[in-house]
Amino acid sequence: MIKIAITIGDPSGIGSEITAKALSKKFDGVLPIVIGNYDVLADGIRIAKADLKINKIDNVDDAVCDEKTINLIEVFEDFDIKKLEYGKVQKQSGMLAGKAIEKAIKLALDNEVDATVTAPINKESFKLAGYPYPGHTEMFAKLTNTKDYSMILAHGNLRVAHVTTHVSMKKAIELITKENVLKTIKVAHHACLSLGIKSPKIGVCGLNAHAGENGLFGDEEIKYINPAVEQAKLEGINAFGAISADTIFSKALAKMYDCVVVMYHDQGHIPIKQMGFTLNEKGEWTEVKGVNITFGLPIIRVSVDHGTAFGKAGKGTANDNSLINAIEVASVLVKNKGAC
Repeated sequence: MIKIAITIGDPSGIGSEITAKALSKKFDGVLPIVIGNYDVLADGIRIAKADLKINKIDNVDDAVCDEKTINLIEVFEDFDIKKLEYGKVQKQSGMLAGKAIEKAIKLALDNEVDATVTAPINKESFKLAGYPYPGHTEMFAKLTNTKDYSMILAHGNLRVAHVTTHVSMKKAIELITKENVLKTIKVAHHACLSLGIKSPKIGVCGLNAHAGENGLFGDEEIKYINPAVEQAKLEGINAFGAISADTIFSKALAKMYDCVVVMYHDQGHIPIKQMGFTLNEKGEWTEVKGVNITFGLPIIRVSVDHGTAFGKAGKGTANDNSLINAIEVASVLVKNKGAC
C-alpha cells in the first residue's frame, strides 16, 4: 500500500473541500493521510457534502484503509474554526498551512510515508504566519537541504521544467547560465524516467524571440543555452535546442519531446494552464487539471497546479481534478522510484 501525506493547504481557500471531494473517490493501492486540522477538514466534508468520517491518528501506522474514512494527523489543535473566514487572508490559516507542510516533509524524510501531495497555499497568509518562503517549492528545498531542484508542470503529454521560477524577469535572465540550464535538462531527463518514459526526448526552449535568430535578437542562446544542450548530449541525454518558444509546445504536444525545459515562470505556466484550465462564458473555472512536481528532492512532492481560489472558497463548487491528478502522479512516481 502506497502511503501519501496530503497537506490541507490554506484553510481559507478550497483545500479542505477538494480534499474531501478527492478522497471520496477510490485510489487503488493508495492510503491517503491528510495533514491538517480536524475542524477544518470536517468543514470541508460539510461543504463538499461528502459521506465521510474522520479517523484522527497520531501515527501513520494507525491509519485505516476504508473508502468512507479520511485518516488525519492533526498539527494545529489551537486553530480557531469560529474565526475562519473563507476567501480572506488570515494569519492562523497561514500557520496551519505551514505546519502541515513541515509535518508532511518530516514524515517523508523519516520514510513513514512514500510521497507528499500538497493542496494550495496563500503566499500572503503564509508570510503573515512567519514563513519566509516564496512558495511550496522553496520551502521543500530548504527543509530537505536541496540545492539542485526544478519545478515541473505536467498535463497529459505536455511536461515543462523551469530553469527559473519565482523571480523577476530581470533576475531570471541573470540566472540563465550554462550551468543552470544543464542542471534543469538533467532534472527533466530524470523526471521523465521517474514517470516511466524509457528514452526521454528533452526539448530546450530559447529565451529570445525565434530563439535569438543566431544572435540577431539576443545572445543568451549562443552563450548559455546551446552549450548546455551540447553538454547534455555528451552526457548521454537526448536533448534538442534551443528551440523557439512559439513552436516548441506544439512539437511537444505532437510527442516530439517528452519534456520542455523553459527559461522562466510564465514561459512554462501559460501553455500548461491553457491546456488544463477551462473557463465558461461567466469567467468561472469549470475544469482544472494538471500537476506541479518538484524534482531533485530526496522525497516525492506533487502539488495541484492552481491556487487557493478564494472566490470559490466555502461554496461547494471547487473542482478536485487537479488534486486527483496529483495523487495519481505521486503513486506513479513511487512505483517508478528506482527508474532513474
